[in-house]
Amino acid sequence: MTISRLILAAILLVFSVSDSLSQISPDVYNKADSLVRITANKVYYGNVKPVWIGKTNSFLYENLTPSGTEFIIVDAGKLTRKKAFNQERFAESLGKEAGKKIDAGKLPIRNLVFSDRLSGFAFNFEGYNWICNLRDYNVSRREKVTERAMRSGWDWGFREELTNDTVKSPDGKWIAFIKNFNVYVREADVKDRNEFRLSYDGALGEYYSSYMRWSPDSKKLMAYRVKPAEKHMIHYIQSSPEDQLQPKHYSYEYQKPGDAVPQKYPQLFDVMLKKHIKVDESLIPNQYSINNIKWSRNSEFFTFEYNRRGHQQYDIIKVDAVSGDTKVIIDEKSATFIDYSGKNYRYDIEETSEIIWASERDGWNHLYLYDSSSGELKNQITSGSWVVRDVDYVDEKNRQIIFQASGREEGDPYFIYYYRINFDGSGLKLLTEGQGTHDASFSPDHSCFVDTWSTINTAPVTVLRRADDGTLLMEVEKADISELLGTGIRLPEVFVSKGRDGVTDIWGIIIRPTDFDPSKKYPVIEDIYAGPHSSFVPKSFRGQATGMHQLAELGFIVVKIDGMGTSNRSKAFHDVCWKNIKDAGFPDRILWIRAAAQKYPYMDLERIGVYGTSAGGQNAAGAVLFHPDFYKVAVASCGCHDNRMDKMWWNEAWMGWPVGVEYSESSNIDNAWRLRGKLLLLNGEMDYNVDPSSTTQLVNALVKAGKDFEYVLLPGAGHTSGGVYGERKRRDFFVRNLLGLDPPDWNMTGK
Repeated sequence: MTISRLILAAILLVFSVSDSLSQISPDVYNKADSLVRITANKVYYGNVKPVWIGKTNSFLYENLTPSGTEFIIVDAGKLTRKKAFNQERFAESLGKEAGKKIDAGKLPIRNLVFSDRLSGFAFNFEGYNWICNLRDYNVSRREKVTERAMRSGWDWGFREELTNDTVKSPDGKWIAFIKNFNVYVREADVKDRNEFRLSYDGALGEYYSSYMRWSPDSKKLMAYRVKPAEKHMIHYIQSSPEDQLQPKHYSYEYQKPGDAVPQKYPQLFDVMLKKHIKVDESLIPNQYSINNIKWSRNSEFFTFEYNRRGHQQYDIIKVDAVSGDTKVIIDEKSATFIDYSGKNYRYDIEETSEIIWASERDGWNHLYLYDSSSGELKNQITSGSWVVRDVDYVDEKNRQIIFQASGREEGDPYFIYYYRINFDGSGLKLLTEGQGTHDASFSPDHSCFVDTWSTINTAPVTVLRRADDGTLLMEVEKADISELLGTGIRLPEVFVSKGRDGVTDIWGIIIRPTDFDPSKKYPVIEDIYAGPHSSFVPKSFRGQATGMHQLAELGFIVVKIDGMGTSNRSKAFHDVCWKNIKDAGFPDRILWIRAAAQKYPYMDLERIGVYGTSAGGQNAAGAVLFHPDFYKVAVASCGCHDNRMDKMWWNEAWMGWPVGVEYSESSNIDNAWRLRGKLLLLNGEMDYNVDPSSTTQLVNALVKAGKDFEYVLLPGAGHTSGGVYGERKRRDFFVRNLLGLDPPDWNMTGK
């Protein structure tokens, strides 16, 4: 062999060795994949989901123990706890009837419903309803379980107003229906069904809706007169249908920001007098929606809710059933937006002519008490620098409310606690002790409740409490996570730093791999979702590894953060998103990651990645467009990359109406020229949630800008992160661009 050939062979050997050393082992991926399976069912006594039995104060729950699942019944009155039935005997009876061996510790039954006297229970098994009589443990199979039709996709169109069935009056004597676009009524029991017409102003371009509401006394009828709007249709080509070779075409109604909206005008009809009572329309211009029609029990009036387009005005309007006169009884206004889809709460107390109403008017979501006759605000019920999250029970007799709130107690402002308060705002009482997020289930008579609480890294505790003052009655279960920890999994760490204003706390979590070594440097990947409709960092304990843990297992630190612009904090915190979706809390997120890296130097600020899906997909791509000096690598799945391309309700809620320049300023498509760093885009061909053209238009803009990026179109897929294949592509992209390693050659491994 010549010298030159020896040198060439040596060079090839060096490159071969170099290549083999630069490739991550498939075993690392396999380890990440196995993490969910390894950690499953390793938390004992921590899965209490109470099911109250009839009208009793006893409840049933399934209890995972080291020896299997037990079914337990607790009598909240006697404060006793016992096994619900003899599982060995039941397993023997069921096995004999089913012709197979049944493991008593792993009973394959679902949806247990006990009789009030606890003498037996119904359950589902192998697609059938069954009954077990506990006197002799005789089991018998009954009818087949009715399968619920699975809803395919989402429906972002407007209701078809002419498709409802006829509407029968409460007394059963009358039937209302639409004929030739107008309202007609006929007697229900007359053979020839004499009918008469109530409206004369309905026509093709402005017709009456078939969704009508009778008054309780059956003398009056409310019907909408509808001015329809042109439908916005989007179109799909399913390239690879499973049932034929050739592609298929689909069309789908999907209203987008700026599109016209149907206008609905409530009208009143006196059926006895055959009279149309006109209702004033001047109070309801530029509607986004008119809904929630409620008749009073005495039939003297009805109310409806008016959401003005742009979501800066939301009213409850009262209509007199005799005159048709209208009156605004609650007038909610905001300089930014009203979070009608996330914080709307209304409870009518007809006996005292009052309404309990939720509002953020003082800067925090709180409850208010209104006089529904006069529209006068009687008093604010809750107040302070904290947030009412939900109402569980209104006790009209004792004039008290049980509700959920966060931010009032020390610690994490997202932790949910339960409280009781009087209608007049006095007597506020914390019902749940124990720092963490609480989940309560109340007995049918609301005298007591089961309270389970935990944090992201402390095990669940379940107790029984009195509902009037929160007194502890008994401990039900305390979770054991020792076997989970024995798998080597590292529980998330909660981390807090100051936001962009230097004052507000920003909360998030840090997840490390099982083989974490603080002497190494780790790239950091943020799992992002900055949708303004909620907050997203988990607050309660999770019993097994998540996708974030699996990603960390490849050699990353994974973080998740709630920045400004998300919900469940103050109104000012939330308002950051208004007409500014591109902000996505990035200034807070970047400061948070920098603060974490200052505390933990093994977090490498030169290698920062980000990924997200849907709104998170928009955020992830936005990271490398608007903040490329910090975020270097992004994976964006089915993102709504331009808010003008996505569904109307979600985008107009935060970006406003009419559509303004702010939509372009927040558009990833219009800002595609800004791309620096690495970007992978994925989207499903048949995504009914986010118009898939949103992603392909971003692809087009990047191509025109001459940018390098990667794109994966998933034929036939819907709104998804890509499933197993998408997860692999996401991992590979981060491994290659943050770890500097080649992913496994999947074509060679056959996986």
